[in-house]
This record gives sequence, structure tokens and C-alpha cells, in this order.
Amino acid sequence: MPALNFRTLDLNLLRIFDEVMTERSLTKAAAKLALTQPAVSNALRRLREALGDELLRRSGHGLEPTPRALALWPTVQQALRQLQDSLVPGEFVPAQAHNSFVLAMADATAAELIPGLIHVIDQEAPGVTIRVVPLTTRDPRRLLVEENADMAIGYFPAVMASLTAQAQAGESVPFEHRRLYLSKYVCVMRRDHPLAQEALTLDRYCAARHLLVSFSGRPYGFIDEALGALGRQRHIVLTVNQFFTAGRVVATSDLLTVLPRHFVSVTGIADQLVLRELPFAVPAVHVDALWHRRMQHNAAHAWLRDVLARLPQRRAGGATGAATPT
Repeated sequence: MPALNFRTLDLNLLRIFDEVMTERSLTKAAAKLALTQPAVSNALRRLREALGDELLRRSGHGLEPTPRALALWPTVQQALRQLQDSLVPGEFVPAQAHNSFVLAMADATAAELIPGLIHVIDQEAPGVTIRVVPLTTRDPRRLLVEENADMAIGYFPAVMASLTAQAQAGESVPFEHRRLYLSKYVCVMRRDHPLAQEALTLDRYCAARHLLVSFSGRPYGFIDEALGALGRQRHIVLTVNQFFTAGRVVATSDLLTVLPRHFVSVTGIADQLVLRELPFAVPAVHVDALWHRRMQHNAAHAWLRDVLARLPQRRAGGATGAATPT
């Protein structure tokens, strides 16, 4: 059979294929498409001939897709949805909306953004709902590709570097991002810690016992990378996956940890903690919102992105901070 010539392929066949796959019935698909059943059957025949696969077989009272059809369908669905969003972007009226969004972020990021986000939703879009899921990786691209989240928010340095390199090489970049704010990290210890009354030098910092916040469980973070560049290392006694847990633990132990400065004020135990500047330079930690390009022209998603971009300006005093593995 000759190879498929995409230029001559009637793209209407893909729309019909999608509807038949959804309904598993020619009759139901024809009704949804406002076509006759023979027209739908003829379209499937043409697509079978073009692809060289049976695609759907009769089974009982319905149709059973072939493995090729099952493999092809998600790609067709995504392409059709992107095309529709680009050509006919739906109008989004916040006050009338009932959309639900899934956001992946860490607890400190949620503490920074969610109160303001809920305030805006209450005022502008009371029918909108938000579900926050844990961010367990510094590379959430798979989470977005598999549609397990509408957006990931956090510190993704390797991802940003990869996307920049792809764009500079002229490659297609399937993700979009927006910088939300810059975070400031500090060393945190209990108020009566032995180091609380002394200058925190590099030697004293490295000699202390440490608690690491790591979403993935990997016992190494960007603080360790910065120390490694100086030929130094710290002794990590405990690794946890939440900043709230880290604050509670250091308040009752001799461990040191690193937290976003803003986050200490919302722990409820700020009066039990002492903050110190880190005795070495660390890279700036930028907090980014990352999403899949298929959502770029989605009106509801665009509204959410704009709201999130507004939140840092709403915060009193312009405080900075975010969640990231330390």
C-alpha cells in the first residue's frame, strides 16, 4: 500500500473518527455529527484505506477499536482540541464560570498564593473551584503532558534551561511558562539553638546538623549544589517533603533548615524560630508557572494565569518567597 500523504488527507475524517471512537456506534456518532450513517461509514472506509488499518470492528452491539485506533485516538483528540481552542476560543465569563483547576505546588507555595487566589475567586468567579495536589518533582512536564494538573508552580531550573535550549535550537517547545516572583531563602533554627547567639559562619553552618526539604525524597538540593561549588558539604540528618514539617521539627530540635523567608510568618510558630542569612551565595530562586501549550488559548486557563500573575503585586510589602527543594 502506498505511504500516507498527509497533504491530501481530509481532516474531517479525523473528526468523524474521534466521534465514532467516543460513541462506539455509527448511529450515535452520525446523530452527534448531524450526518447520515452511510456518510459516517464512508468516512471511516476512507480513513481505513488511508491508514491501512481496520480501525474499528463490529463487536456485539457496538464497535471495538483496533490497537492502532487506540494508539491514534489520544493524539487526534488533542490535535482537534488545540485546533478548536485556537480557532474558536471560548468566551470565559468569570462570574458565570464553573471551571475546576488542578494546580501542582508545594505547601509553602500554596501558603503564598492560595489565600490571595481564593480572595480573587470569591470576588470575581465564585463558581470556580481549585484543587491543589503535591508537587513531588522539580520536573513536572510529565504531570502536565498526562493532564494530571492544569499548571505546576515552583522552582524548575533544569526545565527552564531545557526549554530555552529547545527554543534557541529552533525546536518546537510544547510548554509555556510565566515567572511569578523571586524567592528569598534563609537559614532557620530554634530560638535557643546554640548558634542563635553567634555569627553564622560557613564553618559553623557545615558543622551543624541539617534538615532537608525534598519533594522527591532525593537527599540533595540546590543548597548542597552551592556548597559543593565551594568544596564544602553539610550533614543532612533528616529529609522531609513539606516545609510545614520542617518548621515544626527545627522548632524542637538542634537541626538547621532552609525556608522561604515569607513562609516563616505563616507557620504559626514564628516566635519560636530565628532566621539567619546563609553564609554563602546561592543562585536566585525564581518561581514559575508552567503549563502545556495545548492550554495556551484556553480562555479559562488564560484567566487563571492572569490572576496568578497579579497575586505577587497584591502582597503587602512585596514579600517574596516560594517552595522549592532546598
